[in-house]
Order: sequence, then structure tokens, then C-alpha cells
Amino acid sequence: MHIHKKTLAIAAILLALGAFFVGLSTGIGEKIARAATDAGSSLNITLNPDSQPTDLEFGQFWRAWHVLDQNFIQTHSSSSIPTNEERVYGAIAGLTDSFGDPYTVFFPPVEAKTFQENIQGEFGGVGMELGTKDGKIVVVAPLKDSPAERAGIMSGDYVAAIDGKSTEGLAVDDAVGMIRGLKGTTVKLTLIREGNTEPLVISVVRDTIHIPIIKNYMRGDGIYVIELYSFSANSAELFRTALREFMQSGATKLLFDLRGNPGGYLEAAVQMASFFLPVGDVIVTEDYKGKQDNNYHRSLGYNVFTTKKLTMAILVDQGSASASEILAGALQQHNKAVLVGTRTFGKGSVQQLVDLGGGAQLKITVARWLTPNGSSISDGGLTPDIAVERTIEDYKAEKDPQKEAAVNYLLAH
Repeated sequence: MHIHKKTLAIAAILLALGAFFVGLSTGIGEKIARAATDAGSSLNITLNPDSQPTDLEFGQFWRAWHVLDQNFIQTHSSSSIPTNEERVYGAIAGLTDSFGDPYTVFFPPVEAKTFQENIQGEFGGVGMELGTKDGKIVVVAPLKDSPAERAGIMSGDYVAAIDGKSTEGLAVDDAVGMIRGLKGTTVKLTLIREGNTEPLVISVVRDTIHIPIIKNYMRGDGIYVIELYSFSANSAELFRTALREFMQSGATKLLFDLRGNPGGYLEAAVQMASFFLPVGDVIVTEDYKGKQDNNYHRSLGYNVFTTKKLTMAILVDQGSASASEILAGALQQHNKAVLVGTRTFGKGSVQQLVDLGGGAQLKITVARWLTPNGSSISDGGLTPDIAVERTIEDYKAEKDPQKEAAVNYLLAH
């Protein structure tokens, strides 16, 4: 059995280059460029400060500006009149919010600096990926052996409050910022879990996050298992080593577990898919919906199983997101594997960070991920071929009906 671990800088909870990160929901991979979860667009955004819409009347805005400027009075001594700069930032934030996309976010200078520190520096976190569903902050997945997982936090938990402060209307990036903190300090999370009548209040002690990357081993029944926990910079190389050991073992049945894997580097997913697909097969498409030419990510053609029989089942759940969905979707739709488990998270958009000047930045969704058959990952995620739930009772009893179903499939084929 081989277990590989790597310590990564994780934005807050891991912004697991996400839900986290730049995606915040951020997700693993901690770099703004080329992360499957959110960042990584090759779109060339040009700022033209002198270009203004000619078909819009901004009179209402300026009337509101002057009415507030001339008539507003403070009713609380603790409040203050915003500066002109703060008013402009508030207007930009309102414009950004009007698009209704949780991953498109405006950062004034102070917040922009904090965001950059989150995705580049080391800090204490609890080890989970956050996203949004139905307008609420949700746990995409706790990381393997993280403080969040050990505290009992599960994929699908809604975060209702952080240290007693409601998350209603809160952006994912802001939630991440509230959860991150110094190693050894505690954050209190109020969670809503399906099937529970009352909220769960869980206190988690922040720590440096050690992310296990991969675990591989042979079962006694002849099925070889590869469990992948994240798509980090070196996960493709670790996956290649695991595949070599699989081939050397003589086994022909592969159980590939992507449950609870929130994603990470796009390149890692492309490299891994290339071990199973001929050169040129589409793995995923960056769809810009006509605003620029689509970018097709194709197999590099390693295709190492041309002479070796292979039967593969991939385990997925609602904690499988981003790069996990890209890889699983490509192998499913090219008929290389069956998916077993539950519907995946549905994180399939691409973000780019744009400097607006003066230290302010805009993180904007510029594209969506499409699977080989043209389906948008954001539209509900991937549907498993063999649907199997794993209930809270199963977790408590340490039962895994999803893995059992995958094993039964492999033994029968």
C-alpha cells in the first residue's frame, strides 16, 4: 500500500481551488492560473476605460449620488459617511452582484490583497472545499484526514453560520476568509445537514493542512484500487506510478475512487485521462459561448491499455467536483469506465482575475466546462451509471454500499 502526502498552501479551508479558489470554493492547487476549479482561463481581457455604453442613461445613478450626498444623515454614532472611493467600490460591487454568479466577485484593494495572500501563503485552515448551492454556502468536500473530516463535517453540509454570524447572502470568498485563521485557534460552524431536524454546531481547531494525494493497493479479490484525493501539481506523476504498479500486478479490474475529491489543476486531469484515451480525443472544452474561440483540451495519447484488458469503475459523490468531474466525465463518455455512486457537485466554470487599477480586482466567470458530449458540468454535475447512496447511518456503521456496488460490477465483468 502506498500513501503519498503533500503540504500545500490552502486558502482558508483549502480554498481547494473551488468552490475554493480562485474558486474559492475555492479548490486545491493554490494558483490562479490553470486551475480546473475556477481559475485558468486563457482569455485575453482588454480593459478600455474610455469606452462607455452609449445606449444607457446614467442620470438615475448620479441623481441618487447627489441626493445621498446632500441629504443623508447619520443616526448611529458608530457609522460613518462613505468616502467617494468607497461609494464607487460599492457601485462596482452592486454591478457585480447583479449578475447572480457566486464565483464572480469584486475585490476592493484591501480584500484583493487578502485574497492574494489566501491563495499564495501558508496559514491555518480546517481542510474543506466550499461552494454554493441554491444560494447557500455548502461543503463540497472535507479533505481526507483534515480537521474538518475528523470533526465530522460531511459533503453536502450547508454552512448556516460561522462563529455565530449568519452566512445568508455571503460570498464564498468571504466565508473562506472568516474560516481561515491562525493554527491552533478554533472556529465554530453551524451546519444544516439533510435528515437532521436541528442544526449541528461543530467547533474545529485550525491546523496546517496536510493533503494526502493518492493511495493505491490490491484487494484480496484481485481488484486494484486507486484513491485520489486531490489534483495537485504532482498528482499526475503519482497516478502514473500507481498505474504502473497496477499493470505490473497482473490485475485487469480497476476501482478508481474520486469521492470527496474537490478538484485542482486542470493539467493533472488532462494528463490522467490521457493514460486511457487515444491522441486527440476531447477531454473537456472551455466554452466561451461565442465571446472567443472555444479551447479544446485533448488527450495526449498515452493510451497505455491498448494491449491490456481493462475494466474500470469510478466512484463519485457530491464531493467530487471540478477536475474530478472533468476526468470522470471524459472516461465515462468515452466508454472507458462506469460511474458508481451519486451525482457529482457540478463545479464547471472558469474564472479569471482582472486588475481594475488602484489595487482593486475582479474575479469573473469567463467560460464553462463541457464534457466530451457537450454537456455543461455546471448543469447538475455528472449522473452515475450505477446510482448508490451512502447514508449517514452507513458512515456511522462504517459501511460502504457504493464501494460494494462497484466491486460487484467489476467482479461480474
